[in-house]
Amino acid sequence: MKKLSLLLLAAVFSLSIYSCRETTEEKTEDAMEDVADDMEDAADDMEDAAEDVADDMEDVEADTESVETEVEE
Repeated sequence: MKKLSLLLLAAVFSLSIYSCRETTEEKTEDAMEDVADDMEDAADDMEDAAEDVADDMEDVEADTESVETEVEE
């Protein structure tokens, strides 16, 4: 009876460790997906910022041309 109890205890312990491992794997996969989403969002933000800078540079160029025209007159 004692051997059966120890065997059963060992089996339950093995299953509990295996179950925890699956949970950890799932958490790791979720974390990796979150990181990928965050990186994609950051790339989109960088693209938007670059477009804003390009627009601002065009505005500055137009303003500079206006000032040059006024100075020449």
